[in-house]
Amino acid sequence: MNRFRLVALVFAAALVLGGGSGSASSRDATPLRVLFVGNSLTATNDLPATVAAIAARSGRFEIDYATVAPGGASLEDHWSLTGARDVLDSKPWDVVVLQQGPSALPESRVNLIEWARRWSGAVRAHSARPALLAVWPESYRRYAFGAVAANYGDAAAAGRAELYPAGAAWQAAWRRSWRLKLYGPDGFHPSRLGTMLAAIVVYSGLTGERTSSVSLPGVPAATATVLRRAAAEALSSRLRR
Repeated sequence: MNRFRLVALVFAAALVLGGGSGSASSRDATPLRVLFVGNSLTATNDLPATVAAIAARSGRFEIDYATVAPGGASLEDHWSLTGARDVLDSKPWDVVVLQQGPSALPESRVNLIEWARRWSGAVRAHSARPALLAVWPESYRRYAFGAVAANYGDAAAAGRAELYPAGAAWQAAWRRSWRLKLYGPDGFHPSRLGTMLAAIVVYSGLTGERTSSVSLPGVPAATATVLRRAAAEALSSRLRR
């Protein structure tokens, strides 16, 4: 796991920590309060805001969210260095979405499971639902997709947390359209399209809505269909674990 100085982490968290709200047409509904705890894989293209925008377009949900996602942070770092636990304590949350790096190696698997379990216990103690956002490996390590998915799945099971399998959705999308550019220029962080696919997975996981209902303005119809179906496949596979 990457380790870095307390000052740098707190400063980064202060920059990234933010909130927002979807604007669903029914203001009578109680907003779903979601805390995102992750790193730059969550912060790039603002995944939480993308999820909230999907909810707003649905007209059925409103999502109020906050994000703590400094670059390179692991769940272990978040426990004591980034202020994420203070944000957890700051108000009632309905769901806390947890994410760290790919965690494909044996030692990072152990770390992911340990801290997913600890974080999940803390989240449940706050009467919220813990969830793990399963990500993807670097593009030059595509062979590690299976290990990333397995380790996040095992960590979710260990912590009795929900699993939002974004990396599996990327693979499902490529099986349908291998030319999709889901990686950004650096071959690790997501492109805007990659974030959008991850957001569909998270939105469906949070709300229980079918991915087929997701509106994706500005995305070509054929590509939007691929993304919706890929997210549905990944979520369905998760349920069969």
